[in-house]
Amino acid sequence: MSIVPSRYQPPLPIDRIIVRDALDIDAVTMDVVFVGGGPAGFAGAIELARLVQREKESGGTLGDVQIAVLEKAEGLGEHTLSGAIVNPCAIQELFPKISEAALPFRGPVRGERVYFLTSDRAIRIPTPPTMANHGYYIASISEIVRWLGQQAESLGVNVFTGFPVDALLVEGQRVAGVRTTPSGLKRDYSHGSSYRPPAEITARVTVLSEGARGMLSEAYCEWQRITGENPQIFALGVKEVWETKQTLAAVIHTLGWPLPKDAFGGSFIYPLASNLIAIGLVVGMDYPEASLDVHVMLQRLKLHSLVRPLLEGGHMLEWGAKTIPEGGYYALRRRRSGDGLVIIGDAAGYVEVASLKGIHYAMQSGMYAARAIFDALKSGDTSAVSLGAYDRAVDASYIVSDLRKRRNMRLAFQGSNLYVGGIKAGMMTLTKGAFPGRKIDSRPDADVPRAEAPAEPFPFTPDGTLTFNKLDANYKSGNATRDDIPSHLIVGTNTPPAVADLYQHMCPAGVYERRGDGLIVSPPNCIDCKATDVIGPRWTPREGTSGPHYRRM
Repeated sequence: MSIVPSRYQPPLPIDRIIVRDALDIDAVTMDVVFVGGGPAGFAGAIELARLVQREKESGGTLGDVQIAVLEKAEGLGEHTLSGAIVNPCAIQELFPKISEAALPFRGPVRGERVYFLTSDRAIRIPTPPTMANHGYYIASISEIVRWLGQQAESLGVNVFTGFPVDALLVEGQRVAGVRTTPSGLKRDYSHGSSYRPPAEITARVTVLSEGARGMLSEAYCEWQRITGENPQIFALGVKEVWETKQTLAAVIHTLGWPLPKDAFGGSFIYPLASNLIAIGLVVGMDYPEASLDVHVMLQRLKLHSLVRPLLEGGHMLEWGAKTIPEGGYYALRRRRSGDGLVIIGDAAGYVEVASLKGIHYAMQSGMYAARAIFDALKSGDTSAVSLGAYDRAVDASYIVSDLRKRRNMRLAFQGSNLYVGGIKAGMMTLTKGAFPGRKIDSRPDADVPRAEAPAEPFPFTPDGTLTFNKLDANYKSGNATRDDIPSHLIVGTNTPPAVADLYQHMCPAGVYERRGDGLIVSPPNCIDCKATDVIGPRWTPREGTSGPHYRRM
């Protein structure tokens, strides 16, 4: 029997997210609001603040421009997670006068190794050209975001943490601002002692820099009927940071085990310091087995003879998870701007899977957005026609050029096993995307049938030292969400037992549990990875400070 997740997935609540003609006369007024304080949002805010500053210094007539960044996490960087190996080109363009040594990186990539794993062997293979990282830097994305936030504040950008946004305010077809989520609600939505009502913020331009599977971005594009040639598809990454006894000298990537042959993905192991290692596993969410569990596979990976010696004697400091857009060139929406609105970074899908890169694309897209917004503000025209300069800049840039060169590489693995997909991807690399001479079609991850699997005869049992269950791992994310918070997850009404099983395996944070023939949902466990929104219950924002509190991710 197979399960098609989309049959049980509630629709996106468009009418709740797109709020028409309801502007509050007491709304806070800004000129430009960035929704999401990640690399894209802060790069855009910094570039825009500098352009305004130069205009003022040269005697221009634009005047003051109020720029705000709204971040849902309690502290900057606490909801950001990535590998991360960073191509420094975008941050160097943004900060040309700052030396590389002063940029927020852990250090340069000094060596790299790629292995194909079986359950008991590690076979070193040549590094694929797309995965060569010479000249790039190892980093913590949380640390990069905190540093960027400091730079933005020094330029006068208003940075507000703990302010999730759950609605776009629109007038006709124009986005006119945002509404934040209320806080202090009890489980039954009555007001608690710490209740704080939602705030409305109007803006001439709203920039959606909310990351992968951004709810506002998804709702806006559905409302405006903006699509790409293919739907966006996603991967789920689960990551840990370890303090170790051993020193790792090189970046390691692996393919193969513990993934089944019909799932796309691999692992990374990066040295953050002499005694600090980041390890993670990323798996495409179009996997065909309902029982596939990315968290459990990462725990199994740590027992492999290649990995175990690196971690033994150490201890896990931090754990987290995040979805990643993987659709590439053909999943880019035909436009990523509109009347009073621009979509940037992962929310727009600027991730190149073959090279495992997205941070510099996110930052560069933020800078292009800032330049288009600046010109629009100067002309007094923030319509879709004016802000369309952003789309044109991105489409003419290395962002889209890089994605186009590898336009079918991720798609080659859909419906193929690892070996057939690898051969196709190799030919695409050699021909710079010319092979196979056509677009490979794809479908949303939620439309992929999932085969039910029999129960494991010997289920995985974590030891609590090297391997961990989901709840113990979740504790290491710093998740401190109130237990009596209202549910932010929209779950279908009749969830069959097999679908409950799928959700239980899919979620890395232990939010869903099959109990008997029913589904038990524990919303406070959620770490906002958005995997649930891809193939299961819909994710919506909850009060500020909820979710993970990452420090080193």
